[in-house]
Amino acid sequence: MTAYRAPDFQERTALARAAKQKALEQLRAKPKPSEAELAERKAAAAARDAAEAEQRLARAAEKQAAAEARAQAAIADRAAKAEAAIAPSKSDIERKAERDARYAARKARK
Repeated sequence: MTAYRAPDFQERTALARAAKQKALEQLRAKPKPSEAELAERKAAAAARDAAEAEQRLARAAEKQAAAEARAQAAIADRAAKAEAAIAPSKSDIERKAERDARYAARKARK
């Protein structure tokens, strides 16, 4: 039984060259696509690109609608806060009258 002998540099380059040549021959032997196949591939790529563009437009429209909704909500919130700040608060006399009315109602129930 002979011992394993590692290939030297020249053997390795020869093997690599042979493998590269074999791969090139296989690639050259591959049949070229027909005109119909090329046209079909181009049509499929165009359809795919159109669908992606449509999806991008739809996402952009959704983002715009969401931004507008947030802006409207913020405007409504600010308007409500401003209205609450402007609305006259109950005076001490009115609050005392309400408290007295609740007290009288509680006494009437007993």
